[in-house]
Amino acid sequence: MLSKSQARAFFLVGTAVFSLIFIALTIDSMKQVPARTHQDKITPAVAAGKVIWEENNCMGCHTLFGEGVYYAPELTKVVDRRGKPWLKLFLADPEKMFPGERKMVNYHFNPQQIDEVIAFLEWCGNVDLNGFPKTPPLQALTKAVVTGGGVAANEPEMFTGICKACHSVGGVGGVVGPALDDVKSRQTRDEMIAWIRDPQTIKPGTAMPQLPLTDEQLVELVDYLLSLSGGPAPAVAQPVSQESFE
Repeated sequence: MLSKSQARAFFLVGTAVFSLIFIALTIDSMKQVPARTHQDKITPAVAAGKVIWEENNCMGCHTLFGEGVYYAPELTKVVDRRGKPWLKLFLADPEKMFPGERKMVNYHFNPQQIDEVIAFLEWCGNVDLNGFPKTPPLQALTKAVVTGGGVAANEPEMFTGICKACHSVGGVGGVVGPALDDVKSRQTRDEMIAWIRDPQTIKPGTAMPQLPLTDEQLVELVDYLLSLSGGPAPAVAQPVSQESFE
């Protein structure tokens, strides 16, 4: 059993040792902050995006770095998860991307503000957080079925940046909508164009958003989908399956 003097010495020495360890770890952590946060990549656009984030109280619904309210999705890696083209469309009009479902407020951001918010979120996604947030094993929950001719080399940017957020080709992409490898067997060229141009007209309330595509982008996208199976589109129209693109 320790005497009073020994107990006092043990306490003082232990406190001093662990205080020094704590100070050393703190100094080491502070030294790592610039590199881990990519401090040199904080551009004026990133700073402006942070101001927009704070002024609109985005953390009142979302979490960032795990901090915030768990009402809406975690956004630390949202740029990696969704891609910039999709985010631009979503921030311009949240309701359009999820008709009748999303409760996201439309803040009517102008194009510059949208770019600034995305720049801020992209910077957040590049911060080294020691593996947070963990990537969910989506492939274990839903496996895309590849039945067509695989991935074509001429994949349009619009498909890569937006369509793949929900659909997959060759087993790569989102699992919200069906895989599109064999979509040619379910839709004719004209049906694809009509569906992508205005899905709400064909099936009101569908989750498929009306994308702001130019005629050139629409033709490029349909040509790509047709190329997945090879050969021309069927000459005789097949019955339209409204679920084909959902």
